[in-house]
Amino acid sequence: MTYSIVAEGLVKQFGTTRALDGINLEVPTGTVFGLLGPNGAGKTTAVRILATLLRPDGGHARVCGHDVVSHAHQVRQLTGLTGQYASVDESLTGTENLMLIGRLTGQSRAAARSRARDLLEAFRLTDAAGRAVKTYSGGMRRRLDLAASLVTRPRVLYLDEPTTGLDPRSRNEMWDVVRGLTATGVTVLLTTQYLEEADLLAGQIAVVDHGTVIATGTPDELKARTGALTLSVRPARPAEVAAVQAVVAGFAQAEPEVRGSTVTVPVAGEHVMPAVVRRLEDQGIAVAELTLRGSTLDEVFLSLTGRRPEDEQAEEIADELEGSAA
Repeated sequence: MTYSIVAEGLVKQFGTTRALDGINLEVPTGTVFGLLGPNGAGKTTAVRILATLLRPDGGHARVCGHDVVSHAHQVRQLTGLTGQYASVDESLTGTENLMLIGRLTGQSRAAARSRARDLLEAFRLTDAAGRAVKTYSGGMRRRLDLAASLVTRPRVLYLDEPTTGLDPRSRNEMWDVVRGLTATGVTVLLTTQYLEEADLLAGQIAVVDHGTVIATGTPDELKARTGALTLSVRPARPAEVAAVQAVVAGFAQAEPEVRGSTVTVPVAGEHVMPAVVRRLEDQGIAVAELTLRGSTLDEVFLSLTGRRPEDEQAEEIADELEGSAA
């Protein structure tokens, strides 16, 4: 197996904060590799180092065989980066944005125009090619931003939370684009907090927390690592949620979680379901819904980091509000 990205012991310090604490990564060529983790875990710092935008304080990394520090110029020629927010010029048209990038990277005017036309067609933006980007929808801007990162035909593409703020339809369109890229041999390093996105796109995933990789594997391997199935019970009478919670707690591997009127808990095996059913019947609790399924990546994330991605987003919003209030 060949690897487009290899990072060994990456360290990055910002003042007293250790953003990266010895990260190791191996990203197979022609695949989507998911980098998951809470806000502040080090995902974006790692991407910026691999994209030569930051120098590591320790360790080393190679992209397509080139060291990101000593051969930064070669790395930049082989990579593209799409950040969390569209970086295109809103006053220019779609064609002008892509041609500008082509010209800045040394393409002739004719070559830049041809490449822009091909990308606009591939990203279904031909009809809007002559319009100012400020008239584009959010999904159209993100597609143009991704097209801009492909003007130079990169072998490695960094997608740092590329679907942030998109509606479900636009997100699905972006997923289709990413799948098409790997089909042409492009290697994609994807950071995201949408665990469904990582589950659907990534062949391999690394979970990062506190600046280090705490788990790696395929989505199915990570789900299996929780060592549990998930039991969900919704009583027919919402007033009995507490009683259901008490029943399933006796069969659980962790504290039951209540969302709305549904009680969810990891359990050790399939034998638990009939036992729970008997206990609920003994207590006269009628059940509206009872399911037993494998763990989701959301539950893997909770198991590994101690919190859910949406909890991190809520904390980030709270921090921003506190900062603005100050």
